[in-house]
Amino acid sequence: MEREINTLVIDELTIEYSIVGEGTPILMFHGGHSNCYEELGYTELVKQGFSLITPSRPGYGATSKEIGKSLFNASKFYAQLLNHLHIDKAHVLAVSAGGPSGISFAAHFPERSLSLTLQSAITKEWLTNKDKEYKAAQIIFHPNVEKFTWKLVAVLNNYFPRFTFRRFIPSFSRLPSKDVMLQIDKESIEAVRKMNNHYRSGNGFLIDLVQVNQLSSTTLQAVACPTFIMHSKNDSAVPLEHAYFAHNNIEKAELCLLDSWGHLIWLGDKAPEVNKKVVSFLHRN
Repeated sequence: MEREINTLVIDELTIEYSIVGEGTPILMFHGGHSNCYEELGYTELVKQGFSLITPSRPGYGATSKEIGKSLFNASKFYAQLLNHLHIDKAHVLAVSAGGPSGISFAAHFPERSLSLTLQSAITKEWLTNKDKEYKAAQIIFHPNVEKFTWKLVAVLNNYFPRFTFRRFIPSFSRLPSKDVMLQIDKESIEAVRKMNNHYRSGNGFLIDLVQVNQLSSTTLQAVACPTFIMHSKNDSAVPLEHAYFAHNNIEKAELCLLDSWGHLIWLGDKAPEVNKKVVSFLHRN
């Protein structure tokens, strides 16, 4: 997949972004620990005539962490990125921890948003300082530690990809590991291996942990564009209640509950169904 990587400097702050494909633009907000090198779910969208513009969100990749002082502030920078690329309107697609970024952009810049697609997305309060996962994340994904965390994951994943994938299953799925493995092929395990090799948390994930809990129902209610909410019934990373919350608060929202194996809905035997549904929604809008 050909990918163009660029940076844009605005008021001495940097946005790193990638462009993949040609055609109708999609402003893509990646999930936690990722960056503008994300590629899960991209291939079919490019084949169907879409261009994906993926900024590394604040604190990820080469994007300045200061841009993320608030969701609204970051949204203003994303709008300037579209200006720089001479794009008037774009579809907005937000994944996992990128959900609040996509919701904020669509809410604050309705004139720039053709539609909003939320995939396995966080839409309300998620991890807080009362949760053991939050406390663990503060340590293993701290900017001074995270590069060693991901280096260890990458080493294990490169040498033992199937074994490592099985160890991650409880983080992604509520199904028993044996049931998940029946839905996963070699290509999916290879995609996870490649994903883990480009993952880095930087300052981004700790920014996410703050901002996901700043998202309010008022912001969701301000989203005016057609919205498509896709969520697996078996997701253990982001509870299904996030999909229901978005559906209840966004007026023009369509809810699509999936029988796929877990959080990474772009992998496994249900992936073609996911691709077909999101492409259909985008073409309709």
